[in-house]
Amino acid sequence: MITYRGVIFDFNGTLFFDNDKHVLAWNEISRILRNCDITEQELHEKFNGTPNDQIIRYMTNDTASDEEIKKYSLLKEEYYRKYCENDKETFHLVPGVEEYFHSLTNRGIRFTIASASIKENIDFFRKSFGLDQWIRPEHLVYDDGTYKNKVQMFLNAAKIIGVPMEEILVYEDSFSGIQNAYTAGCRKIIVICEKEKEEEYRNLPGVVKTIQTFLEISL
Repeated sequence: MITYRGVIFDFNGTLFFDNDKHVLAWNEISRILRNCDITEQELHEKFNGTPNDQIIRYMTNDTASDEEIKKYSLLKEEYYRKYCENDKETFHLVPGVEEYFHSLTNRGIRFTIASASIKENIDFFRKSFGLDQWIRPEHLVYDDGTYKNKVQMFLNAAKIIGVPMEEILVYEDSFSGIQNAYTAGCRKIIVICEKEKEEEYRNLPGVVKTIQTFLEISL
């Protein structure tokens, strides 16, 4: 049994399955900047769990100006939100998430979200999924331009909920997110992934369990 005093959730691909929407949106930007789509390898190694500014710097070989980074970051997220809203069938939290949030709240276990999403998307999620009923808006950690990487996001999230990283359970879905959580000091990481990818995730440092949905978590 995994014991913990706090929980930090990644959002995209963890609480909300939206990887296809990000791929569609980043492809739009990649066609503008590079005249090509992104590759599967890039998606897993360079994009997932990475702040937008770093992705745009990567796609432009670090030649984009601050103004261009902001422009294309905002444009990518406009595409992303459009794709989300247009796919009504999948526009919901992962099965079991709401029940798990209620269970954590009832047990007095503090939790928050640490996401590479920008504020516009966080506000979009708050409104669409009613996140405010579980997490105070000021306790959400997201890409506000002040974080060098997600390690810092995890550390700030831990500070916000007042629990040391070694006593926190982290939910992630990407290789980079898992590595960043481990670097931040977490040794209890649950990975949300496809069934056929469980074996490769289970062998990563800090990973204690793999699941497909939150219905597999004992409340």
